[in-house]
Amino acid sequence: MRIAILGGDGFVGWPTCLHLSAQGHEVHIVDNLSRRWIDTELGVQSLTPMDSIQERCRIWKEVSGETLHFHLLDLAKEYERLKGWLVEHKPDAIIHFAEQRAAPYSMKTDRHKVYTVNNNVSATHNLLAALVESGIDAHLVHLGTMGVYGYSSVGAPIPEGYLDIEIDTPNGKKEQEILYPTRPGSVYHMTKSLDQILFQFYAQNDGLRITDLHQGIVWGTHTDQTRRHEQLINRFDYDGDYGTVLNRFLIQAAIDYPLTVHGTGGQTRAFIHIQDSVRCIELALEDAPEAGDRVKIFNQMTETHRVRDLAEMVAKLAGGRVAYLPNPRKEAAENDLIVKNDQFLSLGLDPTTLAEGLLSEVVDVARKYAHRIDRSRVPAISAWTKDLGSRVERDPEGKALKSVS
Repeated sequence: MRIAILGGDGFVGWPTCLHLSAQGHEVHIVDNLSRRWIDTELGVQSLTPMDSIQERCRIWKEVSGETLHFHLLDLAKEYERLKGWLVEHKPDAIIHFAEQRAAPYSMKTDRHKVYTVNNNVSATHNLLAALVESGIDAHLVHLGTMGVYGYSSVGAPIPEGYLDIEIDTPNGKKEQEILYPTRPGSVYHMTKSLDQILFQFYAQNDGLRITDLHQGIVWGTHTDQTRRHEQLINRFDYDGDYGTVLNRFLIQAAIDYPLTVHGTGGQTRAFIHIQDSVRCIELALEDAPEAGDRVKIFNQMTETHRVRDLAEMVAKLAGGRVAYLPNPRKEAAENDLIVKNDQFLSLGLDPTTLAEGLLSEVVDVARKYAHRIDRSRVPAISAWTKDLGSRVERDPEGKALKSVS
């Protein structure tokens, strides 16, 4: 297949490009490289050294013999160029990663909220409108998030996208299927909830073939392809805005930094290893809906854990102490999370779990590149409200000078 990977320079996008290229697909990376500019804005860098996207593609050609095609394009701002690109290249499938992905970044300031909405929603809608106008019948696979469901405890498994309900009518009860109600916990999660409505409309109105992957928190860094050359290594975020919780714990343990648990640590989250993430995307591509079908929704996760349990697990594995800090997020102190993921299991996914030695691999990567870490960027300080911001702990190590007056 000819596959366009929008946002192919990112954390999940890059290993997906390599994985699908290794499977023999013609892969086109479409990216505006905004994630690299955000690193510059935040004054932080990936733990792992990242070459330019052009150099990454060159190394992959050298290692594999396969070509990755790179196109610099901003989906949210360059609608006519996007439409022209689709007409010229006529992809068979499109994988949409091209959204600002960090909840804390989306809550930093009003400017970050506006940017996240403008970028994410416009990118998605521009893509959908361009597909309709160009007449390109490409299977669209979108990387969404489990966070659209929210994290309240309902006591029942969260289904894969849809909920069967009964409503009262003058003629008695009537069964209906609806999208599972969203309860986004940040501006970022809200944009993914809006994506769902856009997908529903364009699937029913224009017959677009769409798969929406509600993904859990990704951990790990290596895939089979990124291990093939040091310069193919994936990006690894450790800072308080972009670092995912388990990867952050592993890095903190590797550099003898307190494992920062916010609030009680009773938040239950869904997780998936990066290798499983790219495998799920491949499986979703192979199971495309037909024109006129409803949006196909998968819960892309393999296991759930409480945050404090993860911290204790990492502390035992790699050493370190757990520090309980004020929570900058506005969320329930404790929640349960039961998630159905039957569809990927039925398609042949063999889940990678936390108990399979890959935790140690991440710690080894963190120790190898520990000299690249700016410890001042490790704390999570982006707060959901001004009141929460006043209580954020900015010095978990206790190294700041203290007033004695």
